[in-house]
Order: sequence, then structure tokens, then C-alpha cells
Amino acid sequence: MTHMRLFATRALALTLAVFCMASHAEDPIVIGQSAPFTGPSAQLAAEFNLGARTYFQMVNESGGVHGRRIELKALDDGYDPSVTVKNTNELLDKEHALALFGYVGTSTTLAALPVVTANQVPFIAPVTGAEALRRPFNRMVFNIRASYLDEAQYIVDQLTVSSLKSIAVFYQNDAYGKAGLEAFTAAQRKRGDVQLLGSATIERHSTDVAAQAKALLAMHAQAVMLISSYSSSAALIKEMKKDGYAGQFVSVSYVGGKALADELGSQGTGVMISEVTPFPWGESGQLQRDYTKALHKASVPSASFGSMEGFLAAKVLVEGLQRAGRDVTRAKLVAALESMTSWDAGGIRISFSPDNHNGSHFVEMTMIGSGGRFVH
Repeated sequence: MTHMRLFATRALALTLAVFCMASHAEDPIVIGQSAPFTGPSAQLAAEFNLGARTYFQMVNESGGVHGRRIELKALDDGYDPSVTVKNTNELLDKEHALALFGYVGTSTTLAALPVVTANQVPFIAPVTGAEALRRPFNRMVFNIRASYLDEAQYIVDQLTVSSLKSIAVFYQNDAYGKAGLEAFTAAQRKRGDVQLLGSATIERHSTDVAAQAKALLAMHAQAVMLISSYSSSAALIKEMKKDGYAGQFVSVSYVGGKALADELGSQGTGVMISEVTPFPWGESGQLQRDYTKALHKASVPSASFGSMEGFLAAKVLVEGLQRAGRDVTRAKLVAALESMTSWDAGGIRISFSPDNHNGSHFVEMTMIGSGGRFVH
């Protein structure tokens, strides 16, 4: 009888263990995002989130990652760093997020960084090119997009090819704008044959650009570099064009190309934007083809650089999760991502290593064409 009880107890324990393992395998993998779904960068945040959700949905419909669904928990921070910190704590403490993903903005990501470091949680694909997210090296931060320095150097090279060598800068007075200005200044010094005539700054959330437009017009620059939100950038372009400026406007990618084009309407033609993802309307790479197919299946009406970035970032994260195995932990995910050396994401290569988490330096130039369509 004693042997029978012992056998039954062991059988029950084994059954419970198997049940717990199965339940664990079916638990969703929770990924947390804090982004400005309201405010001056709302469209950029919404586009990134849409692209990421589209990819995760495709993965979930195919059985998930090792049988587990991915759940993206997204909170609005309104581009307010203090709210970002609050959201980050909630995503970790209440939602038990395995990783944080797709934070949008320099000021907000920097505010979250101490929480990330204290909790040793992977912080994947922040939507900012700021050097502060790259140096000093933080093992929890995985950058997928190119840096602002990469973008600034590319922009300066492209402008000089067109013999546009006198440049003024319009930048947002926060960590994002200052990071972009610093990157451009470094690129300008490196070239040596480009003249920075001066700059004008605007406060975050403001579109009152009359004084800045007047100051920039007085500089007679051949090109104006924009390092601000799409709303203030569009307001400046309209104001300067109204006053007769016929030079070149060029923006870094963070502006959100589609958002800027939508805001400018017919006045957007000819505005140049550096981009850090493959062309969303292209068909030459596997990533572009998968993206187009996934958007069509999900009934997403239009492509954008922002949703392409979210789609690519989600693909990189899922590859890391696949490599980390069924019982993924934060530490396993970090190690798995670090094993992705020159990984082909479908036409763009992502490289991480134990001492370098800057996944890509890809930059190319686009231009708003007639009807708000992009050319490259």
C-alpha cells in the first residue's frame, strides 16, 4: 500500500510538472513599449507600433515563438520623460515585460535608461540616433537604427555632391535636437568644406516659427537641416517658402517622413529626408516583400518608413527570441541577440556582438515627390 501511495504521489507530481511546463510554454511573451501616441511625434509612434504589431501578428498566426504568443503592451507617454519613467516601471512591475521595445524619442529613452539598467532588462530598438544610447556601452541597449552621426555624415556628403555647402540648422531644444546638432557639427568638421552659417531653435510642442524663419532667411543658406518634430518642421518650411526661400530642406529620419509629407501637402515637393530602413514601397529585398505582403494581409492601408522600422525591429526581436529558446529569460535574450553577427534580415544586415550593440549603419536619402509620394 505504501508503494502504491508513493507511486501515486510521484505520478501526480509528474503530471503537475508536465502541466506547469505546458502552461508556461503557452504563457505569452510580454514585450513593453512606452511611446508618444499623443503629442508632436504621435504619428511616428503610431506607425512604428503598427509595423511591429503587424509582424508579431504574422508570427502569432504561425504558432508564435516556441509555441508562445507575443503580446506587445504599449503605453502613451505623450513625449514626457517623467511619464516614460512611470510607464516603464508599470511595464516591468505590473505587466512583467520580458523586454522593452520601440521607445520613441531621445529625451524619453534617456529618462528610462536608469530603470532599464537597474532592472537589467533588454531595451531593444529605441527610435533615436543619439550617441548617449550608444556611448558609453550599455549591455542592455540594442540599437537597430543608424545613429544621428551616421545620418549627418550621409546628409553632408549628399549635399556637397550637389554643391550645397552653406548650411543652417533648425533644431528642437531638447535632447533629440541637441544630439542631432552635435552630430551635424561633427560631420561638418570632418568634411572641412561645409560651412555652418548658424542655427535656430524651437521648444518642444511649439509650432510658432516666425522668428526662427526670419533668422534663418537672413543667413542665406543654400540648405536648411531640420532636427525637429514633423509639426514644427512643416511649419518652418511653409513659413520660409512663403517668405521666398528657394533653398533645399533636408531632415533626419526621426521627423517621420510620411507624417512630414502629410503635414506639408503640396508644399512638400523636393524636401529631402535621410532614412534608416529600406524603402517601404520597394520590392528588391525579402524584407520589403514580406512587409508589403503582411500589410496587405492585415488590411493596413498605406506603407511608411515608420511602420517599416517597427516591422524590421520586431523581426530582429523575434529572431533573438527564437535563438533564446523555449524558456527565455532576459539574460538568455541578451546573449541570443549578441549572437546575431551579420544576420540578414532580408536585404539589410544586423550585427550585434558582446561589446557592440549598434546593429546597423544603413542610411539612404529619399525625397518627397509630387502628390506626397516618396522617391529614392
